[in-house]
Amino acid sequence: MMRPSVVMLLDDDPAVRRSVSLALNLAGYEVKAYASAGELLQGLDPTQPGCLLLDLRMPDMGGLEVQQALSARGCSLPIIFISAFGDIPTTVHALKAGAVDFLEKPFSTETLITRIEEALETDRRQREQVTLRQNIQQRANQLTPREQEVMQLVTDGLSNKDIARKLEISPRTVEKYRARVMEKMQAASIADLCQMMAALPGSSGEFRP
Repeated sequence: MMRPSVVMLLDDDPAVRRSVSLALNLAGYEVKAYASAGELLQGLDPTQPGCLLLDLRMPDMGGLEVQQALSARGCSLPIIFISAFGDIPTTVHALKAGAVDFLEKPFSTETLITRIEEALETDRRQREQVTLRQNIQQRANQLTPREQEVMQLVTDGLSNKDIARKLEISPRTVEKYRARVMEKMQAASIADLCQMMAALPGSSGEFRP
């Protein structure tokens, strides 16, 4: 079962931390508030589902620097920047670097909750994709080298006869390998198998259930 999502708030202003945490708690969210970038980076669990609310300007380490540090660690938690000093170039930079949104202070609780819900949905989808890819890779690992060859050729669009000629085996043998591939990969169709192949490492495709 997936762990409950947490909103992780980073802001050096105690008043902002209190007010935002209270508003989100009252709306039913679990909040972890941090006063400094160092505190966040030390205490953050990247496997924790949720999203980040990062203040853009702080004394020790700005929000963009925190974003870069998290990216370097492989953390893909969705980020919403909050700031009273936002400008267009900074906003564009943050969004290009992967932030999902940028809110200027002061903002309404309703707006914040809407953006948080969108960020949490993004996180949920990302985690589902990771789980799907892991499951597909585990299935692919169960294939024999010959079955892997047949799977590659099938998803390349070759017919059983073409595969038989290429591998120098009979079409009937190809059919047997193909059936085992479909069974082990739990694929309902060739299109389904192609989507799974696109999700394996080294592919630019994305598996969609």
